[in-house]
Amino acid sequence: MGGLGGGSGGVDLVVDRCGFGGGGGGGLLAWIWWKKCNTGDEKAVGCYDVGVQEVIVMDDVLCALVGIEGRYISIKRRVHTQGNDNYDFSVSFQVDASMDLALQEMAKRIFPLCESFVLIEQFVESRSQFKTGLVNHAFAATLRAFLLDYEAMVAQLEHQFRLGRLSVQGLWFYCQPMMASMQALSTVILKASANNFAGSAVLNLLQSQAKAMAGDNTVRSLLEKMTQCASNAYLGILERWVYEGVIDDPYGEFFIAENKSLQKESLTQDYDAKYWRQRYSLKDGIPSFLENIAGTILTTGKYLNVMRECGHNVQAPTSENSKLMSFGSNHHYLECIKVAYDFASGELLNLIKEKYDLMGKLLSIKHYLLLDQGDFLVHFMDIAREELTKKLDEINEEKLQSLLDLALRSTAAAADPCHEDLTCCVERSSLLKRMATLKDLEVRSFSDSNDMEEPVSITGLETFSLSYKVRWPLSIVISKKALTKYQLIFRFLFRCKHVERQLCGAWQVHQGVRAFNISGTAISRSSLLCRSMLKFISSLLHYLTFEVLEPNWHAMHNRLQTAKSIDEVIQHHDFFLDKCLRECLLLLPELLKKVEKLKSLCLQYAAATQWLISSSIDITKLEEPSDSSSASQKLKQLRLKNPSRVQKAITRDAAVTDSILKFEREFNAELQSLGPILSTSSQAEPYLTHLAQWILGVGSDK
Repeated sequence: MGGLGGGSGGVDLVVDRCGFGGGGGGGLLAWIWWKKCNTGDEKAVGCYDVGVQEVIVMDDVLCALVGIEGRYISIKRRVHTQGNDNYDFSVSFQVDASMDLALQEMAKRIFPLCESFVLIEQFVESRSQFKTGLVNHAFAATLRAFLLDYEAMVAQLEHQFRLGRLSVQGLWFYCQPMMASMQALSTVILKASANNFAGSAVLNLLQSQAKAMAGDNTVRSLLEKMTQCASNAYLGILERWVYEGVIDDPYGEFFIAENKSLQKESLTQDYDAKYWRQRYSLKDGIPSFLENIAGTILTTGKYLNVMRECGHNVQAPTSENSKLMSFGSNHHYLECIKVAYDFASGELLNLIKEKYDLMGKLLSIKHYLLLDQGDFLVHFMDIAREELTKKLDEINEEKLQSLLDLALRSTAAAADPCHEDLTCCVERSSLLKRMATLKDLEVRSFSDSNDMEEPVSITGLETFSLSYKVRWPLSIVISKKALTKYQLIFRFLFRCKHVERQLCGAWQVHQGVRAFNISGTAISRSSLLCRSMLKFISSLLHYLTFEVLEPNWHAMHNRLQTAKSIDEVIQHHDFFLDKCLRECLLLLPELLKKVEKLKSLCLQYAAATQWLISSSIDITKLEEPSDSSSASQKLKQLRLKNPSRVQKAITRDAAVTDSILKFEREFNAELQSLGPILSTSSQAEPYLTHLAQWILGVGSDK
């Protein structure tokens, strides 16, 4: 550069002789001359002739294209940290202010390409780190390959420049095709860096940017290729999930999360068990190309996991065509996922139905908890009467279980291979209070706080229930919640059966005194009341069993035969239970309270019947024989001989008559108040129509 200081004339001479301005071969000589003259003493670029400045600018621009500072082009990098590993990276190029304005303008046109290269290179370096995830690793690798092609292009341009075959205008011409692609990639990178995107967020960003560049086929194709390459690792995770039920996701990028704290044992222990719904769940940030099928993907892996938990082979059949290593407009990946779902669903459904005999278990539960075969229950109620009439604190559950086992072995239930799974339990609250504690059921709220009060002397007859041992994987369908619903229906039926048995006993007592002349006495009135109560409880049981449980059971059974997945089985089973609860009045507290009140009156009457009848027999005997004149004469004779005995008998007869009339009034009042409620409710609940008609008919009977 020392020789250059003698003046600019020499430079002009060289430039003119070499013809540098034309971009011909003489440009090489100018560049060589400038390199030799440049001994290290830097001068402002404006000190040189324009032709030499062009050589200098081209040399610096070629360096800038690969992120290297030149003598007169500098790079300023800025990193703004935003916490949580988020940062905003920016870069800018600046030229010497003394440079020729035309050359400055030309260089600034190329600077966006240089800035894009620096941004991409920095992103590749940062996203190649271990913690950034598989998608970022794949994206960075694709960008690195792209930058290799870009650097090869710059090397070719530099080679042409060294040969003196490249001018500034030529450099700008060759850089333009890469400008749009590099800028599109830098836009993606800036957004990804600013938000610290990983996994599906990167894929969604690439896809959205590709759609935004729909007018530029070249850029759109590049971004689609980037998306495809970046998604390969993600699709690898997806493939293992839908074909093996395994989440191989070391960086937490997959859109399905596993909650290992939820264990399958909770299905039989916890009423609100969340295992089936939340053991595997969808996370935010589902890739846009999988949004419409995310639920199917989740379910497929869940089914495979159930089979693996059962020790069943869960390897779905795969082939080259079933590989999920690409996605595109042909939607082949969607077909592969659908095939995997069909396999997993069919295999699991067949496993539960055939190997674990789901229908057999449900039928067994129907026999016992829905009293489909009640012979064992009759025997059990006979032998366990003494224990069931005790207060809660005095009941021995082990003794009840022994009596239940005896009843099962002594009846037709012994032929059922599942009868050993039946156990008994004693609840700690009445049916009404238990219903009120189950908030997930659509139970209408109680209007009176007194509804929550327990009876003073609650016994095993009000709290006895049956339970059933359910094992994995049947516990997916017959969960603790489902079993609780069965138990609620059983307790209601059991109480009705007990009331019916007690009234039948009272009716037998009435039949036992028919030999006496009971016409027109308290016994005859009591007999009519007993018949009305029996009609009420028998018709209620008939409604519960033949108009609610049986039809709904057969409807569920038919649906289960055509179910395509275990989720459909769960849905049909839950629908059956909810419908039975509702139609059995258990979700209608106002009606349930009325029915329970009527049953309590029936039990009180049945308990008092023995005393009522025995008290009335003496009066009946006084009136024998049936001939009215003879009876009148005998009564007159007794009054003369033993007036105190006659007076006591007449007083006792009046007390008996009053007691019967009181029961009759209370029963009829409750029955009549139930009628309008049923009539009103049947408008919203059509299934109550037949029961309402019968109840209104009972009132007319009286």
